[in-house]
Amino acid sequence: MQLDIIHIFLAQIDVNELLGNGATTAKTIAEGWDKQWLDILQNNSSNNLYRSLTNLGIFFAVGTLMFFMVQWLKDVIYYEYSRPISALIWPFLVVILLNISENGSALSNLTLAVRNLINSVNQQIVATTDANQVYQQAVNMSVAEEFAGSLLRPCQSLTGEQQTQCLIKAADKMEPLWQEYKNVYGNRPWIERLKTKVDDIKYGTPTVSETAFNALLGSNLQTSIKYFFLSLQYGFQNLIEATMLLIATLGPIAVGASLLPVAAKPIFAWTIGFLSVGIAKISFNIIAILTASVIVNGPGENLNADPDLMWFIIFLGILAPILSLLVATAGGFAVFNAINSTTDWVKERI
Repeated sequence: MQLDIIHIFLAQIDVNELLGNGATTAKTIAEGWDKQWLDILQNNSSNNLYRSLTNLGIFFAVGTLMFFMVQWLKDVIYYEYSRPISALIWPFLVVILLNISENGSALSNLTLAVRNLINSVNQQIVATTDANQVYQQAVNMSVAEEFAGSLLRPCQSLTGEQQTQCLIKAADKMEPLWQEYKNVYGNRPWIERLKTKVDDIKYGTPTVSETAFNALLGSNLQTSIKYFFLSLQYGFQNLIEATMLLIATLGPIAVGASLLPVAAKPIFAWTIGFLSVGIAKISFNIIAILTASVIVNGPGENLNADPDLMWFIIFLGILAPILSLLVATAGGFAVFNAINSTTDWVKERI
């Protein structure tokens, strides 16, 4: 009997590895990027990328200082002293942020502090026992079906005693999986439901309809699609981390160009972009956990339910990232309006 590659792969998966596939990766992904953040933002070697960009930011600051002084002298002539005095905040701010010390620049330390704050809030969302287990259960409900289907699928092409023996061996291979699930999640109805369905197929119980049998077996294409969308989810979380690091790295240039005499300061755009990506990161995990709760507390608790969880995997891979980006965009506009209002308030009082 010939098995295709995906059958062989899934049939050889260790139970503990299978359980690990359902765990939320937000914490491990963030920790994996920690070294990159420290190497780039706090490495003071002469060939460090962030130090080079900080020097470029200082060059921009010196170059734009002339334009700033022209505008400042014009303000002194036409606006007495109120506006020129408030404008002097910018040169001091630029000098403070781009000043390089042994522990890195003030800007790099501030950027790391904001990133750590965002990660702290994010981990408070996903690190609680209930939230973590809910997410794991929702993903594992779908992954377990694929695992069971991958073991039973080769038996579909057999007949008679060969098929019976194949089904018995496949069901026996899944026994450790049920026990591990029960050890982690307890006696959940969805575990008993899937185990009962497999046992009925194993013993040839007629209560399992042909439709239910075929639905459990699924297809190679369905398995590939599910793992593809799970990979998209992990890819999106890594993309968020990479985007945050990219924006953080460009911070010195945004600060250095902020002496240009324009209302829309580059440092505002940089701050909004950085915070918006952080909002997208937090939003994605909130959306994933809330959706997982709907599944676990709904069909997961109903022994008679037989949900198709493909929509959940598609939601995690495509719809949740899109929705989190939309929320981040709205949050970015809110931050932009808040910064503008704060700037106007400061100008009126200085």
